[in-house]
Amino acid sequence: MKKMLFSIPAAMFFMSSFAFAHGPVRQKTDEEIVINAPAEKVWGIIKDYGDMSWHPGISSVANQEGNKKGAVRVLTLVSGGTISEELKKYDEAKMSYSYKITEMSTAQTITHAGAEEHVPVLPVHDYAATIGVEAQGADKARVFWKAAYYRAYMNNDPPAEMNEEVANKAVDNVLKTGLTNLKALAEK
Repeated sequence: MKKMLFSIPAAMFFMSSFAFAHGPVRQKTDEEIVINAPAEKVWGIIKDYGDMSWHPGISSVANQEGNKKGAVRVLTLVSGGTISEELKKYDEAKMSYSYKITEMSTAQTITHAGAEEHVPVLPVHDYAATIGVEAQGADKARVFWKAAYYRAYMNNDPPAEMNEEVANKAVDNVLKTGLTNLKALAEK
C-alpha cells in the first residue's frame, strides 16, 4: 500500500511535466487583397504555376511540368537560395491552386543547444498553401493566399532564428509583398 501511495504523486509529477513540454504549434496565415481589375485578368497573371514573375521576391522559376498535379517548381530567390514546391491541386475553373514546399536551401548555419542547425531560407517546416482569385463583380477581384506551416525548429526551445515569431513574420512578408505587387501589375 505504501508503494502505491508513493507512486501516485510520482506519476502525477511526470504527467504534469509532459503537459508543459510541447513542440511547435501549426501556424496559419491568411492574406487577401481586392484588386480593381477583372478576375480573369488577375488569374491570367498568376495561373501559370511555373511563372512567379509577379512576385518581387522571386528572381526565376524552373518548372517543366506545367500546371499538372505533382509538378515541381524551383524558385530562386532575389535574396539568394532556392525553394522547391510541389503542385498538389490545380483548378482552372475555380481559379486556384495549392502547393507544398518540399525542399529549401540553407540561409545560414547556427549552433544551438550544442548542435549545428541549418536555418532554411524561409524559416518554416511543413509549409502548404493555396492561392486563388474570386470575382467581385465585373471589374474587381479578391485574391486570397492561405498558408499553414510549423516553425523551422521542430524541437522544444527553438533558437531565435527559427521560432514562431520569425516564421510568422517571414510568411506574412512573402504573402503581403506578393499580393501588393500583383495588385500593382493587374491595375496597370
